[in-house]
Amino acid sequence: MANPFPIPLNALRAIEIVARHGALAPAAEELGVTIGAVSQHLRRAEDRLGIELFARTPHGLKPLPALANILPQLTGGFTQLQDGLANLTGAHDNVLNVTVGSIFASRWLIWRVHKFSTLHPGLEVRLTVTAAMLDLNRPDIDCGIRYGDGDWPGVDVSRIGGQDYQPVCSPLIRDMVRRPADLANVPVIADQTSMLDWPAWLARAGLDPKMPLNGPVYSDASLAFDAAISGQGVLLAADMMTADAVSDGRLIRPFDLPVTGHRGYFLATAKGRREPKKLRYFREWLTEEVPASVRGYVHQNMGLTTS
Repeated sequence: MANPFPIPLNALRAIEIVARHGALAPAAEELGVTIGAVSQHLRRAEDRLGIELFARTPHGLKPLPALANILPQLTGGFTQLQDGLANLTGAHDNVLNVTVGSIFASRWLIWRVHKFSTLHPGLEVRLTVTAAMLDLNRPDIDCGIRYGDGDWPGVDVSRIGGQDYQPVCSPLIRDMVRRPADLANVPVIADQTSMLDWPAWLARAGLDPKMPLNGPVYSDASLAFDAAISGQGVLLAADMMTADAVSDGRLIRPFDLPVTGHRGYFLATAKGRREPKKLRYFREWLTEEVPASVRGYVHQNMGLTTS
């Protein structure tokens, strides 16, 4: 009987990792071998299969069409193996690992995650807060919360909210922003990490989308948010992220004129990965909690009221 695996499983795993990352180092780190050993895996696999798998380019290793076509199957297969072993041993059933950006973590999730823990007392939530888009196929990550169009390769997504956005500012400068046209004369905070669309909002307000806006510039979303609270200027922000600050009076929405964009927050998982109970519980909780927060409801222990 012909060997269904003409190349070793470790070599196949190395091929899959390198194809996703375009480099040898991530495969070496994950497999616990040297970069040279990974390179040998690739060369021997190509020799045994009789085809080239990668194009060696100045920008890294690029999977050739034959490999690119089957990469989703390879990735899904190894993900299912990881999940199968976890099921066999019962490992990580009581821990939900979530990767999330800093603004979502600090302005929304951290104030509510204890509510999820109260509903599921035997389930621990561990957050990996980073601006980097981590690989959701990693065995130590169950899911991620990402902001964008929802069109990421190798990922299954479900939208959880965050499409509506509008300007916010501190009550300290309320008298300076009575009309949208006042934005030409007040500081407007620039968040360099934001994907929100000032021209679209300006057009919605009946203003020139190219109207120049000037003010302090921040390369960190949390600092831009704090700058708005401290009265440094007007910030364009998602309603979902500002609901708590509006509820407790730290921020106001001076024009009450939201725009619904095509971007938003998504719960993301590796494509083809099974959904364990812990992830289903988290998805169901987000489905209920996000709309409530957008309406301005917050946890009673925070001592806040509805805006």
